[in-house]
Amino acid sequence: MRVTLAQISPKLSRSNLAEAVAIVVANKEKSDLIVFPELSLSGYMLQDKLVEDAWCIDELAAIAELSIDVDIVVGAAIREGDAFKNAALYFSQGRLLSKHDKVHLPNYGMFEEARYFSAGEIFESFLTRFGRVSMVVCEDLWHKSVHKDLIKQNPDYIIALAASPARGFSDSGLEIEEKWYAIIKSVALECKAQLIFVNRVGFEDGLGFWGGSCVVDAQANIVHKLPHYKKIVERFEIEGKL
Repeated sequence: MRVTLAQISPKLSRSNLAEAVAIVVANKEKSDLIVFPELSLSGYMLQDKLVEDAWCIDELAAIAELSIDVDIVVGAAIREGDAFKNAALYFSQGRLLSKHDKVHLPNYGMFEEARYFSAGEIFESFLTRFGRVSMVVCEDLWHKSVHKDLIKQNPDYIIALAASPARGFSDSGLEIEEKWYAIIKSVALECKAQLIFVNRVGFEDGLGFWGGSCVVDAQANIVHKLPHYKKIVERFEIEGKL
């Protein structure tokens, strides 16, 4: 499968949709799946702006139409009645195939998601033309109970969308990167699945996001990796569960 990782720098603006469409159009002929990071259509530090910038699913018809040619995963703030969800959306064959609402919303330190978003309730897998897929959003993966849920789902691929700020700088490297890679390697090995991790870059309100998007194989090896802090869209060949 040809997977394109779109390690981008979303703005606090609805203009992200036009950028995502342009990236898909430029890469769809040579890709089977294109994956964007958490809140890629919305920006991260939305706060009260969430009310005016959140998307309804039917406003994403351009993404759905493009998914006739290539499967697409985007992150977005989604409005559902009076509630707002931090969602991962999987589009395929012209329609929304699956939606995962972030279950574990951080509400400590620099994070205020639980103040603005409503939490999802379940983790589930779904069938695609490439095999069984499970999706998670950022903080979800930091909870061991989620790992147990993923093992039960027995996916071929796990897609993890993130908006992880850079923190914990040291002489040996970036501590948050070390923690993230330890988690995603462990999950890939536990589930015997390929794991696709896409983290954003750029700055918002004093937060800098580190990137480092990667693909981890079922033996917990990082087989493809994008650089720190750089906005980049790159395609890789990956295999399913062995």
